[in-house]
Amino acid sequence: MKSEKKAGEQEVSLAHSGLDKEIEFLVANLEGIDKYRLPQRAYHIARTAIRELILSPGQTILERELAEILQMSRTPVREALVRLETEGMVRLIPRRGFIVEPIEKEDLNEIYEIAEKMDGLAVEKATRKINNMEFEQLDLLIVEQEKALEEKDLKKWAVLDDEFHSMLIKFAGSKRMSAVVDIHSDQLYRARLFSINHRPIPNMSIVEHKAIISCMKAKDGAAARMVMQSHRNRARMEIIAAIEKLNQTGKKPVS
Repeated sequence: MKSEKKAGEQEVSLAHSGLDKEIEFLVANLEGIDKYRLPQRAYHIARTAIRELILSPGQTILERELAEILQMSRTPVREALVRLETEGMVRLIPRRGFIVEPIEKEDLNEIYEIAEKMDGLAVEKATRKINNMEFEQLDLLIVEQEKALEEKDLKKWAVLDDEFHSMLIKFAGSKRMSAVVDIHSDQLYRARLFSINHRPIPNMSIVEHKAIISCMKAKDGAAARMVMQSHRNRARMEIIAAIEKLNQTGKKPVS
């Protein structure tokens, strides 16, 4: 029985849509990609392409076509796509290939619930360990975020926002926590990037980032945790509202 095509799924080939050139450009600018074995190389390229919305939600990925673009055999490409399927980034459709998973409200709610708890715990732990040099790194990130908004560069803001949260996880000094967060970090980044032009300008995020750092500098880990969780929850509401509207209208995000 032939599988039915769901709304939003795109069967246009990567070459015909020009995505082959975008992927080739991505590969050329990925530092250190040549040091990986072929399956790991294919995985990192495909994962980054999905994360950066080069391969957008609903896009069909054919093993043969991606292998040709990456100039490798189909075996490492299939290994990479199967690994991405276990991470919830793609889905195998019999006789049609892999489909980049859509960004769904239910999935985002679950992921954000995890992120709220993990980020809250991380910032509380980091408050007990952070030093002046690390505070300077966070302060500099906020300055760069403010500059990105002044320049109306929302993509740069999203990258810096991701870096801010990743840095706090790092400063918490917990490898296990970092591993849990890493599983979902791409989905969160993808959702932020997907919706960034369809929700309010993120000035409030910068205000909240400053409040989080102020609590940390005051050595009030409990307050930092509370502000972080409130920050994540507010962002979740905005992003989900924007994505629901996009899904209802069938519009694609404007990059």
